Amino acid sequence: MWVVVGLGNPGCKYKKTRHNVGFMVIDELALRFNVDMKGGKAQVVTGSCQIAGEEVSLLKPLTFMNLSGTAVGRLVRMASERAIIVQDDVDMPLGRLKIKYGGSSGGHRGVASIIEHAATKDFYRVKIGIGKDPYVPVEDYVLGKFTSKEFPLIVDAVNEAMEAIECIISEGPQKAMNLYNRRDASNGGN
Repeated sequence: MWVVVGLGNPGCKYKKTRHNVGFMVIDELALRFNVDMKGGKAQVVTGSCQIAGEEVSLLKPLTFMNLSGTAVGRLVRMASERAIIVQDDVDMPLGRLKIKYGGSSGGHRGVASIIEHAATKDFYRVKIGIGKDPYVPVEDYVLGKFTSKEFPLIVDAVNEAMEAIECIISEGPQKAMNLYNRRDASNGGN
């Protein structure tokens, strides 16, 4: 079984903020695969589907971003090399996608929380670039909403992230990395 966790903050206030691109990907995967996402007693919204014949659990932590590991750390530890975390990345250009395995959190507090609570760095990350504004503190920037000019790029990135996740599951992580880590958002994803 694969576990796909989209990172974000719960609540309408944060719905289309930069920090919530992980939630956006999970929401779109749920639509694509007709998944009924439900909250349970745990601090997570979850649903299941099949992708390329593989059982897949889609998860959205109901904790705030910096506490994501308290909600999903145990599940990520159990799935480990079959866990995919979908996250935003301020150090990547807007709309850029990168698949990574293991390593540090790169300063992302949600990923740091998962590493801490899962007691492992051994999981995949699908990182979506949200860019940054040198004149706005990072904490404020990530909680800001996408502008009307930025939003189409993010819609494309969310769609590309879904394709990348499907590729990881159906054709293997190495093939997905070879395909998606070479693409550049500024030239239409090619």
